[in-house]
Amino acid sequence: MNSSNNVERQTKTVTPNSSTYSLTINGKRHTLTLDNRTTLLDALREHLQLTGSKKGCDHGQCGACTVSINGERVNACLTLAVMHQGDEITTIEGVGDVEHMDPMQQAFIDNDAFQCGYCTPGQICSAKATLDEIRAGIPSHVTQELNGPIELSDAEIRERMSGNLCRCGAYANILKAIHQVAKEQATEERS
Repeated sequence: MNSSNNVERQTKTVTPNSSTYSLTINGKRHTLTLDNRTTLLDALREHLQLTGSKKGCDHGQCGACTVSINGERVNACLTLAVMHQGDEITTIEGVGDVEHMDPMQQAFIDNDAFQCGYCTPGQICSAKATLDEIRAGIPSHVTQELNGPIELSDAEIRERMSGNLCRCGAYANILKAIHQVAKEQATEERS
């Protein structure tokens, strides 16, 4: 028996340390058999070839792996894949593509809100969540007025984006991109 066939069988066999479960990612259901200790980030990148979410620090400090789980942003390196059966997971691949860009992706291009691009997928996912949180009235640590709509200030955006680091320092343009999308959304809501 070929040793490579043994390895392939071992990775697909349920062992005491693995489980078979289904994840819904970008609207598509995936059934995986993985070690229970596999992070969501490793499941996405290594097992599903969804490599848009980046492994930066692998400790939840940089935000390069930010994804949306049931509408909330999460660092995929800090959560286990097995914990997310039944959840709706959206990665940067589910946000948009070259032919159908999300407004936030377009705003990042319009405002040159990236340099090397490594953090950009996590920045975009987090920026989308930032605007969703503000629209939903979820306060941050810098929210001045807890009753009524939250003001979209630079401080408010910076606080909410503080978990996403950019080693190139494109923060000013990221801020401009978020303001651009917020303005577009406000115009659409008034129409």
